[in-house]
Amino acid sequence: MASATLIVLFSVILHQTIKTSIYENLTNTLINYTTTVENSIQAKKITCNYNVVHSYLPNDVQASIELHPLRRRTLELVQSTKNGTKQLIAYMPLWFQNDAFLVLTQDISSANEMLNRILRDMILINLSAIFLILFYALFLSRMLLVPIKILASKLGKMNEGFLRPVETNTLPEEFIPLGIGLNRFIDRIQTFVKYQKELFIGIAHELKTPLAVMKTKNEVTLLKPREKERYIEALRSNIDTINEMNSMIGSILEIGRQEGAQFEEPVLLDVVKFLQKRINDFKILAHQEERKIVEDISFKTFFLNTQPTLLIHILQNFVQNALKFSPKGATIEIKAFVLNGSLHIEVYDEGEGVDESKDLFAPFKRYGSKSGTGLGLFLAKGAADALGAHIGITNRSDSNGAVAKLVMPSQNQSLY
Repeated sequence: MASATLIVLFSVILHQTIKTSIYENLTNTLINYTTTVENSIQAKKITCNYNVVHSYLPNDVQASIELHPLRRRTLELVQSTKNGTKQLIAYMPLWFQNDAFLVLTQDISSANEMLNRILRDMILINLSAIFLILFYALFLSRMLLVPIKILASKLGKMNEGFLRPVETNTLPEEFIPLGIGLNRFIDRIQTFVKYQKELFIGIAHELKTPLAVMKTKNEVTLLKPREKERYIEALRSNIDTINEMNSMIGSILEIGRQEGAQFEEPVLLDVVKFLQKRINDFKILAHQEERKIVEDISFKTFFLNTQPTLLIHILQNFVQNALKFSPKGATIEIKAFVLNGSLHIEVYDEGEGVDESKDLFAPFKRYGSKSGTGLGLFLAKGAADALGAHIGITNRSDSNGAVAKLVMPSQNQSLY
């Protein structure tokens, strides 16, 4: 529609320009004729009311001297129609007598007819062009709709048990980036579904096992009368198991809270103030557990557009793991620096290190000698993914222990 409007607008402007140019040329020519004839008449002092014959005038121009008492004494050009003929008339005042005018009349019917033909041709060309544009637009829209319909059909048939990537080699070149983007999205869905399945299976297993142990212990305890101490021991064992289950359920609920935090509105965060406040809180916790925390922040001011709740969750997990796996009297170091425009936060502990060949972020996977639900790093990984950040855990190269690393993306940051 916009193309058709531009064509019509351009044609109108072009026709008006041609028309103006032709009439301007006719007008200038007639004025030249009038000046030439006037000079010859002034020289001869001819009287009024007769036709003038001049060798300079072409056949389509007639000259005469006429009286017009009411006409202004200035050169005027007028278009008129007489007996179906278009005429251009010039009135030149003559000074040898008041009210006397030299009148030159030129037949411009041929020029007017040419302009009409040009207008008809332009209208025909415009209609043809608009028709071709509409036809091409319809053809192109139908052609472009085919891959869209194919993609829509494939996406409509997908579910969590049937996720296949789109074959980009069958798509038009213009749709290949869309196909690649959809495949990345499908990969993320597959990863999410995989982790969800692992999580649900892990939850069922982790809750079923302690319940089965409690049931067996209680049944064995009730097989025959026992001493009071045996019953107390069984109850305490049940309480310990229930506490472990409560801790696990709390971690499971944390998954829901974390997913809600992903919808938190990002804010412009002063990273230095944020880290100093959190590190002070961590130092109190470390002091209670007879450990020490030191920090090394290599910049004075750094602003980051992020979601603070998710960032807090990642840091808490890193520091809690460092405190848990480091021996008493150990020093946990928190470093923050900028590299290649990205914010790096690293937490160094003095524990026993990690097995880098294992998937440390899988749910309910426990490594090392300490107990836990096995969901901490899984939740931290989910929070990092929501932030568009990357986390990892490797062994320290300078001493015993591990280092947990967080790399925040380089967008929406300001460093001073």
